[in-house]
Amino acid sequence: MIALKEAYNAGLFKSEHLGKNISAGIVVGIVAMPLAMAFAIASGVSPAQGIYTAIISAFFVSIFGGSRVQIAGPTGAFIVLLSGILMQYGLAGLQIATIMAGIILVLMSIAKLGDVIRFIPAPVIVGFTAGIGVTIWVGQWQSFFGFPPIAHAEMFHEKLYLMILSLPQSHMPTLMISLISLAIILIMPKIPIAKKLPAPLWAMIVATCIQSYYQFPGVATIGTAFGGIPQGLPSLTLPEISISDVFALIGPAFTIAMLGAIESLLSAVVADGMTGHQHNSNQELFGQGLANIVCPLFGGIAATGAIARTATNIRQGGTSPLAGLVHCVFLVLVLFFLAPLAANIPLASMAAILFVVSYNMSDVPNFIRLIRVAPRADSLILLITFFLTIFTDLVVAVNVGVVLAILQFMRKMVFSVDVHAIHHTEIEPQFQKELEHHPEMLVYTIEGPLFFGAVSAFERSLAHIDKDPKSLILRFESVPFVDLSGLKMLNEIVKHLQKRGIEVYLCEANPQVRRHMYRAGLFRTLGRKYLWRKFSTALEKCEADLAEKNKHKEK
Repeated sequence: MIALKEAYNAGLFKSEHLGKNISAGIVVGIVAMPLAMAFAIASGVSPAQGIYTAIISAFFVSIFGGSRVQIAGPTGAFIVLLSGILMQYGLAGLQIATIMAGIILVLMSIAKLGDVIRFIPAPVIVGFTAGIGVTIWVGQWQSFFGFPPIAHAEMFHEKLYLMILSLPQSHMPTLMISLISLAIILIMPKIPIAKKLPAPLWAMIVATCIQSYYQFPGVATIGTAFGGIPQGLPSLTLPEISISDVFALIGPAFTIAMLGAIESLLSAVVADGMTGHQHNSNQELFGQGLANIVCPLFGGIAATGAIARTATNIRQGGTSPLAGLVHCVFLVLVLFFLAPLAANIPLASMAAILFVVSYNMSDVPNFIRLIRVAPRADSLILLITFFLTIFTDLVVAVNVGVVLAILQFMRKMVFSVDVHAIHHTEIEPQFQKELEHHPEMLVYTIEGPLFFGAVSAFERSLAHIDKDPKSLILRFESVPFVDLSGLKMLNEIVKHLQKRGIEVYLCEANPQVRRHMYRAGLFRTLGRKYLWRKFSTALEKCEADLAEKNKHKEK
């Protein structure tokens, strides 16, 4: 309850803040109601389950989350994933996978992985988010145009082709309601008086009034498709979980957890930028995990932080978790008193809402801009993730995108490693005379991480020294870290140089690198007197050894 305690300590529950938080919660509840129903329908479940999810998830995230203003609920990012799981494993499988995802999120919180997840590369996030937006958009064509159900098609291009062939069979009243709803969503925000209510709510109200008055035959509504929305709250239902279900659903559960973590932390970061208050990433994952554990027990689906609803909360003056809790109360009151009125809501209006949501998710201007200005490798990763999300599935897209981003990062790191000799004129002034008087002494500096990807470059630079000095000093001042492959290769190179009669001295390694050197047994190859913390000490030792050798030669 970190965010709750911080808000209380900051005095955000005092009377001067109550009014703004209550009004913000009511407005967010109004925004969340049509979106929750639309996202639930698009995911393949009833609109009531979307409202249940919005209530339960916002309650737990407001109390146990790491952001004061985060609003959780069903989101568009989950639509493609949840509908796929529902088709393959059924509703019981989806509930079990969501509970497992909640447990994974709690474990990630305990393992302090909140900050790590935030470092997923931007091209991957933009690519799969835009891909999800395109998939949602195409998936709503049937409800938007009202053409008859198409034959089952697993692949996206097959489904798209069948839908294009079905466009001439569009149902005109349904299409008319869809276009009116879409126009309202786009126009209402530009009208000063009308924009006090969310545009999706306007669209839903107008579309419902039209259908209630004219009763167009063939127009699908919540009543005809789902039997309406039941009044009251759902009862607790424990799903039957078997070991075989757990193993079968590990993959989907992990994907739900990862996507939920990414979306919730992105939303929290956006909220930080708007409020100036820093969220707690690990606590946020804990709250999201609890929400996803509890939601399926009351008929809900997977939930995460919703950027649009969180931003609305902040713009309306929400400053504490109280706004999220008021949002929950508002939706509960809707279920108790307004549920019967939902029977005439056309699915066409929900499709129009999702058309706009999918466009906003895709963020077409930013998508095009990134492709133009980003480095070529990043643009390719973005496009590959985008097309894999559309034509395969989200799991494959994210996995491939992250792997490609890691390989690209490693490639950059390899090229950042530089190993070169230092001329005596380039070294610190106090050491120039010593090196000038000892041409048989070479100094090399290593810049960049000494890891498995840079082994070849490092080996080529050191193993092919064009002349045989008597002594070689390796400066590790600019080496941030090493791994086992790098240490093993360094050990072999040192042995090779020693066979050529070259004494090797290592110096200026940071404490972490020096500790790894000792653990890897490098001191057994070199001897402890050849590992030094300072360059000056290594240089003095090298000069003394050279002087000792020269004395022996003179004798």
